[in-house]
Amino acid sequence: MSAPAEPAAHAGDVRPAAVFGELTGQEAITAQLARAAASAGGMTHAWLFTGPPGSGRSVAARAFAAALQCDRQGCGECPSCHQVTAGTHADVLFVRPDGLSYGVRQTRDLVLKAAAAPVSGPWRIVVFEDADRATEQAANALLKAIEEPSPRTVWLMCAPYADDLPTTIRSRCRLVTLVTPSTSAVADVLVRAGLAAERARAAALAAQGHIGRARRLATDEEAARRRDEVLRVPSLLGSVGEALRAAAGLVKAAEAEAAAVTQELDEPEREALRRAFGAGSTGKGVATALRGGAGALRELEDRQKSRATRLKRDSLDRALLDLAAYYRDVLAVQVGAAVELANEPRVSELRSLAAADGPTATVRRIEAILRCRQRLQANAAPLLAVEELTLALM
Repeated sequence: MSAPAEPAAHAGDVRPAAVFGELTGQEAITAQLARAAASAGGMTHAWLFTGPPGSGRSVAARAFAAALQCDRQGCGECPSCHQVTAGTHADVLFVRPDGLSYGVRQTRDLVLKAAAAPVSGPWRIVVFEDADRATEQAANALLKAIEEPSPRTVWLMCAPYADDLPTTIRSRCRLVTLVTPSTSAVADVLVRAGLAAERARAAALAAQGHIGRARRLATDEEAARRRDEVLRVPSLLGSVGEALRAAAGLVKAAEAEAAAVTQELDEPEREALRRAFGAGSTGKGVATALRGGAGALRELEDRQKSRATRLKRDSLDRALLDLAAYYRDVLAVQVGAAVELANEPRVSELRSLAAADGPTATVRRIEAILRCRQRLQANAAPLLAVEELTLALM
């Protein structure tokens, strides 16, 4: 049986608490979650947060976890709220698959931890980001925990779309669907962070509602430069040789972006593990401890390699989405649609490309990009898939 739908939220029912302040453009959702936290006695024990990338799925789940653990439903000031926000609360487990998938052994360990009684808060909460990465066997193990939940355990799962999870799981969850924040809402976030209004708007347009990506494009010159390289592809397709070189450049730009993120994550993790096993210390037993940590270090490196592969694919997919948005803007110009252009600063370039061909050809190019995304999701070799794409874009 499907979980009952949460009644439509009215802005005046419950005032959203401070912990929901980071959710941008999600007023109806924050009101819904605030009402649920205020009446947690009869609350559903499994929730599914869905929404497009950058909409704030994990932010919403984390804020809801804080509101459930807080005596004042998410005041944002008490130790409990600070601990949940920092990811250190003893009764809130945060799970984010590092690699391409989340296996059954990891899921069984998680289910056991989730079943434990809460230590200090009223609930034992699992915030499971990217739950759609769970393998089929892992999903079956997860289903058992959701079907027969411990009385004080709450599962908060996040995925781009409800259909990304098996029907048996999503039918037992209360669905929370976030929307893509408007350009003005994203730009306001960047302006409040100290960025100039014009730069904030350009980044918000380019990010198409993805707040984290907008922040990176506005503050990281290398990220903005790599996006510019992607958007140069349509002008580099004059011959077969140029198309193949453009494909190689597209893959290289995605790999460079993934490498930058990987470097930020990997070394701090390795250093923290070395310190945990006594690196830099002296005294009896330190050498033995370091030898014992070699296995843990190898396991960490395997996880990091898996994460690096995922980040490369995610970066390439993001590049393809940027390219699809570019051709979508070309199509909008061709048909005279009164819509917001993701590449508004390039409007003269868009008009030139729009005049060189018709809407039918542009639609075919967008379809070719979407086919390439599907092939990459099916583990096709990245360079071969993108070479096929750039030849189709010619």
